[in-house]
Amino acid sequence: MLFENVTFGINEGDKIGIVAKNGTGKTTLLNIIAGKDVPDSGSVTFRADLKVCYLSQLPEFKAGASILEACLEDGGPVADAMSRYEKAVASGIMDDINASVHQMDALGAWDYEDRVKQMLTQLDLGDVNASVDHLSGGQRKRVAIARAIMQQPDMIILDEPTNHLDVDVIEWLENYLKRQRVTLLMVTHDRYFLDRVCNRIIELDDRSAFFYDGNYDYYLRRRAERIEAMNAELARVKNTLRKEQEWMSRQPQARAGKAKFRIDRFYDLKERSMMRHREDNVRLETEAGYIGSKIFEAEGISKRFGDKVILDDFTYTFSRYEKLGIVGANGVGKSTFIKLLQGLIEADSGEWNVGETVRFGYYSQEGISFDENKKVIDAVTEIAEDIEQNGVHVAPMQFLQKFLFSVPDQQKYIHTLSGGERCRLQLATVLMMQPNFLILDEPTNDLDIVTLGILEEYLSQFKGCVIVISHDRYFLDNVVDHLFVMEGNGVIKDFPGTYSEYAQWKAEHDKQQQQAVAKSESHEVKQSTAKINRKEKLSFKERKEFEMLETEIEQLTAEKKELDALFNSGEVIDNVAEKSARYTEINDLLDEKEMRWLELSEKS
Repeated sequence: MLFENVTFGINEGDKIGIVAKNGTGKTTLLNIIAGKDVPDSGSVTFRADLKVCYLSQLPEFKAGASILEACLEDGGPVADAMSRYEKAVASGIMDDINASVHQMDALGAWDYEDRVKQMLTQLDLGDVNASVDHLSGGQRKRVAIARAIMQQPDMIILDEPTNHLDVDVIEWLENYLKRQRVTLLMVTHDRYFLDRVCNRIIELDDRSAFFYDGNYDYYLRRRAERIEAMNAELARVKNTLRKEQEWMSRQPQARAGKAKFRIDRFYDLKERSMMRHREDNVRLETEAGYIGSKIFEAEGISKRFGDKVILDDFTYTFSRYEKLGIVGANGVGKSTFIKLLQGLIEADSGEWNVGETVRFGYYSQEGISFDENKKVIDAVTEIAEDIEQNGVHVAPMQFLQKFLFSVPDQQKYIHTLSGGERCRLQLATVLMMQPNFLILDEPTNDLDIVTLGILEEYLSQFKGCVIVISHDRYFLDNVVDHLFVMEGNGVIKDFPGTYSEYAQWKAEHDKQQQQAVAKSESHEVKQSTAKINRKEKLSFKERKEFEMLETEIEQLTAEKKELDALFNSGEVIDNVAEKSARYTEINDLLDEKEMRWLELSEKS
């Protein structure tokens, strides 16, 4: 049972976030509301003519479709007309092109085409003809976001919209959704996203739903109050139950004639006393192994793939207990950087000098490299049959229970695990080896908010070194003490602070640059205007010419009107060839003199 008797409504303009632990049914609830799954009981009712768009975790597109074609799927008549126009242009068949142009004109679709391409440019998808088959996970997610927005739905359902997106795109989407009137229902682990976009929170817990009219920060406060009140109520129930238990324990004849409602109340109290708030959380108790003072030194590291530069003469000395975050756009080389450090990819030049005591623990974005047909317990036992934890030796079965794998769960085959379960299993296999240098590549994807909070606390107290690649701004703020900002073309900026501090610095820096550019452009315009004014003031000769032109244009116009009247009179015209030639000459003269008059009038 995931949840039961869940009842709620969504009003126009609501922006609702669903919060829960992994495995409690967040995606299932979205699928039921979107009509992709059927509930065991109950119903979902939409307002008539409501247009709903569902953005799943792993968006699907037609095989071989271009980015532009994928964005136009299910976009209505305007999108269909635009799609036909693009295909007609590609085919080069004039009849098809003309027909599609007429249809575009009739529907006013030209503006729609501009908006689609502008949206794709904002999402860094400039090559609209590229095939979706060859896009990365982040690029496919951006195409799906563009498609959802361009459909202009009344309501958007989003399942982990920030997964695989870089921070710049997340912030763009965050700002866009805040400004729009569109109704939202979403599942996301990005706490800043929840806090800044949502105005309502739904929490799934213990098969029930709890509702909070506020953002994520408000939800945290009210949830703590709810749990405290529930625990106080449970204590009161248990205290009352003890008294009723004494009464019920008497001989049956002592209870004879007593009210039946009191007996019923006893059983009700007994059932309520068995209810408790379950806090089954991951327990990260593994200590780091000893690490010496020498961590690693990078000397002149360079790496490129063809024309794409990842590192260019990179030099850096990593300190003991340092906690570093790496940020940058998708494709800039963040994952390549940490693979170079571990020797998984060879550098073109330069040298990594890693300390003898360093023992890497690598959480890869690619996930687990286990045999999918093996059971969880078997896969872990293959790595180690005995695990040392804080000086105590434990079996793999006991260790997995700390990562919420119950004994029955440990018998699951790996290919049946959910995204969150896979993340927890990978995290367990990394920490069981007691590394002293953790390298985490996008660890926040698919982990629930509660587990993320526990991981943050663990990393902040970790007695070793940490490098984190993440798009989760809240996670970075709570874990790292400085950032490598990879700007592309081998440029790495070392920023001494959290991500929020970097974002604030960058906003102020960009603002100052814009003001400097605007000031420079304004100065250039003023100089240019002054120069033009000095240069283009009418001379005495030009003023005389200007006055003469006005007179000549009036005379030529009058002569042209006379000839027009003569040609339209129907009378026999003498010297018709001579008058026709004069008419043509007048038209040419008028064109020439009117053009010259316009040039001079701009200077006057």
